[in-house]
Amino acid sequence: MSGSTAAAVTAGAGPAGTAASAGSSRVWRVTAAAWLLILAVALVSAGLTVAGWDGFRLHDGFWNLAILPAAVLYASLGVLIVRRAGGNPTGWLLLGVGLAQSVMALTSGWAILGVRHPGTLPDPRLAAALAEWCFVPVLCGSAFLFLLFPDGRLPSRRWRPFAAVSLILTALALIGTLVHPRVLYMPAPGGVSLAVLNPLGVRSLGPVLSAVLIGTLDGASAVFVVILGGALAGLVIRYRSGTIQTRQQIKWILLIVLAGLVFQAVALLALAANHGRSSLAVSIAYTAMPVIALFGTPAVITLAILKHGLYQIDVIISRAVQYGLLSAVLTGVYVAIVIGIGTLAGYSGGGSGLSVAAAVAVALLFQPVRQRAQRVANRFVYGERASPYQVLADLAEDMGGQLDADLVLDRMAAVLAGATGAVQVGVWICVGGELRPRVVWPRTADGSGPAAPVSLAPGGGPGAGPGGLPDLGPVSRAVAVRHSGELLGALTIVKPPSEPVSAAEDRLLAQLASQAGLVLRNARLTAELQATIDDLRASRRRLVQAQDAERQRIERNLHDGAQQQLVALRIQLGLLDAVADDPAGVRETAGQLRTGLAAALDDLRALARGIYPPLLADQGLGAALRAQASRAALPVTVAADDIGRYPRETEAAVYFCILEALQNTAKYAGASTASVALAASGGQLEFTVTDDGAGFDVAAAGDGTGLQGMTDRLAAVGGTVAIESAPGHGTTVSGCLPAGELTGERATALVH
Repeated sequence: MSGSTAAAVTAGAGPAGTAASAGSSRVWRVTAAAWLLILAVALVSAGLTVAGWDGFRLHDGFWNLAILPAAVLYASLGVLIVRRAGGNPTGWLLLGVGLAQSVMALTSGWAILGVRHPGTLPDPRLAAALAEWCFVPVLCGSAFLFLLFPDGRLPSRRWRPFAAVSLILTALALIGTLVHPRVLYMPAPGGVSLAVLNPLGVRSLGPVLSAVLIGTLDGASAVFVVILGGALAGLVIRYRSGTIQTRQQIKWILLIVLAGLVFQAVALLALAANHGRSSLAVSIAYTAMPVIALFGTPAVITLAILKHGLYQIDVIISRAVQYGLLSAVLTGVYVAIVIGIGTLAGYSGGGSGLSVAAAVAVALLFQPVRQRAQRVANRFVYGERASPYQVLADLAEDMGGQLDADLVLDRMAAVLAGATGAVQVGVWICVGGELRPRVVWPRTADGSGPAAPVSLAPGGGPGAGPGGLPDLGPVSRAVAVRHSGELLGALTIVKPPSEPVSAAEDRLLAQLASQAGLVLRNARLTAELQATIDDLRASRRRLVQAQDAERQRIERNLHDGAQQQLVALRIQLGLLDAVADDPAGVRETAGQLRTGLAAALDDLRALARGIYPPLLADQGLGAALRAQASRAALPVTVAADDIGRYPRETEAAVYFCILEALQNTAKYAGASTASVALAASGGQLEFTVTDDGAGFDVAAAGDGTGLQGMTDRLAAVGGTVAIESAPGHGTTVSGCLPAGELTGERATALVH
C-alpha cells in the first residue's frame, strides 16, 4: 500500500470516517425499513384485492394488482439510489411514489371490500378518500421526477420560482382532493367498481375556495400537465447544454414524456368535444397514462442508468432488477394460490387457510427465488460478463497462486475483456523510455505480435494523453499503472463503437490498475532483463560479424589491389625475356617494373594503415581507375569524366569491383582491349567493364570467388552486379548502387 493510500485509510478511520459510517448505517436502516414496509403493504393489498374480488370489475381488479409490482419497482430503485447516491433526491422521490402507489392500492381494496361486505373492515369510505388522495402524489411526484432528472437538481437557480409554484399547486390539489365534496370512484383513480361520496367533503367551501382548491381528477391532471410541461422545457435545456451521455439519457426520458403528453392531450380534447363527459377515447387515454407512469417511467430510468452510467453505479440496476423480480414472483405466487386454489375450492373471496398457505409458500420460495433473481439481474446488467467485484477477486486469486508474470498478464487481459465486453485489451509495460505492448487479447490467429512500442515524453515526463500517457492508438480507454508515482505501464481497452465505456467500467479499470502495479513491476524487470540479454547477444553477433567482415575486406583488398598489381608485374617480367636483346626495350620494361613495384608497395602500405589507395581518397574514382588502367596488362580505356565524389564506402566498393573485373579479364578472357565506363543519374552510380575476349556461357559457369566478392561488396552498400557474356562475344560486367554525390564542404572533408 502506498503512503497516500495509507493516509487516506487512516483518515477514514477517524471521527469524520466514523460519523460518515454511522450516517450511512442510519440511511441503510431507514431505506430498508421503508422498502420492507412497501413490500408488506403491497402483499396486504394483494390479499385485500383477492379477498374482495367479487366486488371488483374484472378490469379494476387486475389494475389494482398491477399497481403493486410497479410500487415495489419504484421503491427498489429509490432505496438503492438513496444508498449509493444519497445526495440525489431522485431516490427519495422514487421511494415516495412507490409508497403512495402501494397505499393507494391498499386503501382501494379496503374500501371496496368494506363497502361490498359491510362490517368486515372499518371506515371503508374514509379509505376511499385516502386512496384518491394518494393519487395526487403519485401523479405530481412522477412529474417532479422528470423535472429533477438526471442529477436530482433543477436545471438552474432560475427554475426555483417554477418549482415553488409547482409545489403550491400540488399542495392545493392535495388539500382540495380531501375536502372537495364529490363522488369517489374506486379503485383509485377513476375506477368503476364502486362510487361513494367523499366523507371529508366540505359543502360550505364557497366559490372562492372551490375555485382555488383543486379537488377533481381533471384538476390534478392539469397540475400534472403544468409541471410536466416545465420539466419538458428543462429537459430541452439540459439536452442543449449537456454532454453526449446526458443527451442519450434525455432521449429516453423525452420518449416517455412525449408518449404521456400525447395521451393527456387526447383525453383533454375528447372531454372538451364531449362536453366533459367520458368516452372511449378518454378511457383509453386515462388507461394508457397510468401504465406509462407505472411501468414506463422506471423502465426508462433503469435503461438510462444501465446504458449511460446515471448515478455512476451499475450495481443499482442489478439490485433493482433482483428485488423487482423477487417481488413480482412472490406476489404472483401469493395471488395464484389464493385466487386459483380458492376458485377451484369454491371460495370466491379466499380464506384465512389459503392466506396462511400462500404465506408459507412465499417464505419457502424466498431464498431460491432471490438467488435466481440475482443471477438474472447480473446477466441483465452485465450480460455474459463477470461483475466488477468478481474480476478483482479473480485477479487477486491469480496473483496469489501464479508465479509466471506473463501468465498473470494474459489472465488479467482475458478477465478484463470478459468484464467490460471489450473487443481488444492491451497490457503495456514501461521499459526504458517507451511503452511496450506486452500482452494483447485476443491473440491474432496468425500469431503476429502486438503493436509497435510508443515513446514516452522526453525525460520520462507525463505525455499529452489522458493520465499522462502518450497516444496509444485508437483505444476506447487507457489507464496508467503507477506505483509510488512511478509509471509502470498501462491498460487499454477497445470497445465496439456502439457501446461506450460505462462509469462502472472506468472504476474497474482504475481499481485493476491499482492492483496490477506489482505484477507489471515484475513483468518490467523481466522485460528489462530480457532486453539486456538480447542486446548483449546482438552486440556479440555484431562484433563477430564485424571481425569477419574486416578479414574479408582485407582479403578482398589484397586480392583486388596488390595481387592484381603483382600479377601485372609478373606478366611484365615475362615480357622482359622477349626484349632481352634490345637494351632500350630492357630499360623501358625495367622502368615499368620499378614503377609498378612502387605502386604495389604504396597499396600495401596503405592497406597496412587501414585505408584504401591514397589516390582514390585524394582524387576520386576517375583518377584512381586511370592510374590502375595505365598499369594493366592490356590496354584499358576509362570514361569517368563526369563522375564526382561519393561517400568512401561507395567509392571503395566501385573501385575494387572494377579492379576485380579487370583482373579476371587479364587472366581468363584472352582479350586485346578493355573499357571501363562510369555514369551517375537519379541518385544511382553505375559502372560497366567490357572486354573483347572469348566470352563464356554465364548459365553454365559457376560463381567464383571473384564474382562472389563483387556481389557481397556491392550488396553491403545496397547495390547489385550483373554479368552479360556469350562465347565469342566478349564479357560485360555491370554494377549499380544508390549513391548521393557529395558537394562543397562534404567533398572537401572526404579528401582531408
